Amino acid sequence: RLMGCFTLSSVFEMDTTPESYLDLFPLETIVYLTPDSENVLEDIDPNKVYVLGGLVDESIHKQLTLRRAREQCLQTARLPIREYMVKAPNSRNYHSETLAINQVFDVLSTYYETRSWPAALRAGVSSGKGYVLPDTAKQ
Repeated sequence: RLMGCFTLSSVFEMDTTPESYLDLFPLETIVYLTPDSENVLEDIDPNKVYVLGGLVDESIHKQLTLRRAREQCLQTARLPIREYMVKAPNSRNYHSETLAINQVFDVLSTYYETRSWPAALRAGVSSGKGYVLPDTAKQ
């Protein structure tokens, strides 16, 4: 399998390797991002390695990434969607904090550049997820 390692800066670099992140980085530096974590990601620590899971947790595999991280004795965190966004009324009553990898990357890279969770979440969380920033909830 290939693993992409991203360096968050104004220029994004990516290296691919068949090695596991568990073999490349000390366990105490790895933070597995999963929407099911109890821990809220409050800031990006440049000394940590953030794993963006490529599994869908939304339906059949609920909490799969959280279980995987716990099995590997890794720290976990979730994006602060609940802390900065509100549930938007919608006809399907659908609200999901599970994002695609590119959306998570957009959130993280925007936060890294702006240091603003509202700006970052606006960049990465589509309205189709059922969450909006409070200032757009009534629009």
